[in-house]
Amino acid sequence: MSLIPTPLRTLVLLVALSLSAGMVAPAQAFTDDEARRAILELREQLRQTTEQNRQARLQLADQLESLRHEMASMRGQIEKLNWQADLAQRSSQDQSGGATPQVADPQEQAAYEGPMGLFRSGKYKEAASSFAAFLEAYPNSQLAPEARFYQGSSRYASKDFKGAIQGLKEMVQANPTDPRAPDALLVIAASQIEVNDMAGAKASLQRIVKEYPQTSAAETATSRLKLL
Repeated sequence: MSLIPTPLRTLVLLVALSLSAGMVAPAQAFTDDEARRAILELREQLRQTTEQNRQARLQLADQLESLRHEMASMRGQIEKLNWQADLAQRSSQDQSGGATPQVADPQEQAAYEGPMGLFRSGKYKEAASSFAAFLEAYPNSQLAPEARFYQGSSRYASKDFKGAIQGLKEMVQANPTDPRAPDALLVIAASQIEVNDMAGAKASLQRIVKEYPQTSAAETATSRLKLL
């Protein structure tokens, strides 16, 4: 049997319960605070990660766009170089197919074959001067259109672009239906680009497409117009 009176036992029990409650409550509050802090930290980390991913995507998009521009620029440069190489080939090669035009006068024929020999040997400056001498001696020759074409091509090949433009324009003006006329206009356009006359080059190329639509020069001119 307990020696503690009932009222006293009740008081002791109440005090014990109060102390027990006081010890448990702070511990529970501390655990909740830590959980809230952890959640807030996780949210902040998630926000930072999301922002970093967004920035990375934007940077990647900028890099891809820059790469596309660079590739487009490189394609344009390659096309331009291909065109220049094609025109250089046209202006530096004999396009007669190996068949030299013939005239009745042996002296006139020899006067023409001399500069053609220089042209075929790659001596373009000498060829240009020699063709000029031929045209001065035989201005009305059947070979005059050929001579003017190769004289202009020689000037282009030797980087006398203004001389090439002048000579080939005279050739096309005097002989607009000559088979060499569209190729002459291509060389004119190339020379105009070299002297930074883009409007003139565009006009020359457009003229080829309009006036000589069935020629290979027209196909070349159409593709080259896209670069201007």
